[in-house]
Amino acid sequence: MHSLLLILGSRRYFAPAWIFASLNIIVGTWALYIPAVKERLQLDDGALGLALLAFSVGMLTVIPFSAKIIRLLGVGQVSFTGIILFGFAMVGPVLAPSFSVLCGCLFFAGMLTSLTDVGMNALVSNLEREDGENFMSAAHGFFSLGGVIGAGIGSLLIVVFAAPWQHMLAVALVVSGTNTYLSPSYRLAVSPPEDRQEEGGLKLGLLRPLLGLAVLSFMIMGSEGAIEHWSKLYMLDVVQTESDRWAGFGFVAFSATMMLGRFLGDGVSGRFGALKIIMGGTLLAALGFLLVLTAGYWPALIGFGLVGLGFSVIIPELFRLAGKTKGVTASEGIALVAGLGYAGFLASPALLGFLSSIGTLRLSFTVLLGVSAAAFLIAAFLKRRRA
Repeated sequence: MHSLLLILGSRRYFAPAWIFASLNIIVGTWALYIPAVKERLQLDDGALGLALLAFSVGMLTVIPFSAKIIRLLGVGQVSFTGIILFGFAMVGPVLAPSFSVLCGCLFFAGMLTSLTDVGMNALVSNLEREDGENFMSAAHGFFSLGGVIGAGIGSLLIVVFAAPWQHMLAVALVVSGTNTYLSPSYRLAVSPPEDRQEEGGLKLGLLRPLLGLAVLSFMIMGSEGAIEHWSKLYMLDVVQTESDRWAGFGFVAFSATMMLGRFLGDGVSGRFGALKIIMGGTLLAALGFLLVLTAGYWPALIGFGLVGLGFSVIIPELFRLAGKTKGVTASEGIALVAGLGYAGFLASPALLGFLSSIGTLRLSFTVLLGVSAAAFLIAAFLKRRRA
């Protein structure tokens, strides 16, 4: 809770945290219109999954150069420019007249997402190091808050806008205005000298000390991406929720509990340690997926909430560990772990689309249950090795 009060009490910390919120406001709003885009372009689950994969490919394209770009332009300027451009770029997918144009729009947006994500995490990591404060988990709580705003409030606003592009444009304008107002607090921020001395970029030699963290990031963020992009369709197709508006609340429950967990996560981390939290979180998420698979509306909502709570502090802890790994700079460590994590975040929707095309969405979410169990085993192995 101290970290949340720290953010709310100081513009120095609130400004970068709002970038986290802004990123997921945009993605959460886009997630509301995925079923509409699918229907308008007459895509099956497999084709939709391939379109979402284009987003992931765009992200991976930037990852090898992200640390160098941050080193040259400054972590603050990259974070600010990335979030503004991303907001307007996401108007494109809801206007795409064809599958190929949709893929191109998502590819470009993925590049901007990747750059923004690495920039904002490196910005928070540098502030933590400069000020001796821990607020990475709470900053990720604002990311979850953005999901609540984008999907929750956005669900209620669907009827206000005559077309999806109007909703996405309104979100882009709000994000642009708020971040422009707050940006003087961080736009001039640069990487510390010890980071600037490095060559930058994604180095495969770093994979060995960061392998376990990177694999966990891929699995957990992959599961998050699957829920963000497929939870509404799951509620419509498997749970058979009649109202399009209420179907979006599976993701709202997931984001709300994740937000709560992340706001409390920095204090919990200091008490129990990162790997213990990761192990407990994966078990709680597995229980949540079991409830989701019952396919009842209220059990599914509770299940999505438990998954969000379980996952809540895992990614912030992985980023924190990556930024503090011996022999690795913050931008390099976060670029690698975040890069593979976001590869999972947007590759998983494509995989779930493929699984759904050969089976059902219930099969896809059963796989996510297995991923949570596997993540627990990997975290337990890392804890034992470090002990």
